[in-house]
Amino acid sequence: MIIKKFIKNGPLQNNNYVIIDEESREAVLIDCSEPTDDIMDYIKEQGADLKYILLTHVHPDHIQGVNYYRKKYGVSVFLHKDDFPLLSQLGQYFAGAESVSVDKLFDDDAEFSIGNEKIKVIHTPGHTEGSVCYLIDNMLFSGDTLFYETHGRTDLPFSDDAKMRSSLKKLFTLDDNIVVYPGHRKDTTIGAEKVRY
Repeated sequence: MIIKKFIKNGPLQNNNYVIIDEESREAVLIDCSEPTDDIMDYIKEQGADLKYILLTHVHPDHIQGVNYYRKKYGVSVFLHKDDFPLLSQLGQYFAGAESVSVDKLFDDDAEFSIGNEKIKVIHTPGHTEGSVCYLIDNMLFSGDTLFYETHGRTDLPFSDDAKMRSSLKKLFTLDDNIVVYPGHRKDTTIGAEKVRY
């Protein structure tokens, strides 16, 4: 697997990830904060075939590039069903948030793939009701659930501190050596983070 991190969206420093299966050259984009040439240039340089966009949750700083990439590549955008209510009300809670289209809502049992690589969905409500992490082999793309030395905010609309704590406990049952690629901040591991809780 090839993993390339792109840091976007000004001071919020969002992490967007292009993941490519080396054999098939199929690729997925996890979160897309804004449309930028460097992501598109990288996909082209790698000879990759972008198959779809997976969203970890629908806060505006993670999705403002969705409409652009969706149209440019003709790909589907996937979102956990429990975040759809927030998606339809973004303008109420976040000034200037653009309307974003998704193609398919999935549930906790969803599974995706690129080439022969399986992408497992782990539902981790707390930051939002439909927050998810994506597990690929020993790599966890954690969105705004788990960060280096902290976790996602729970003081926002549709967030819940008790659910966040439960979601973190779920993640901490994973292998300590799993590398965590969060939606903000630097990479970490499950083992390094669970000792803090």
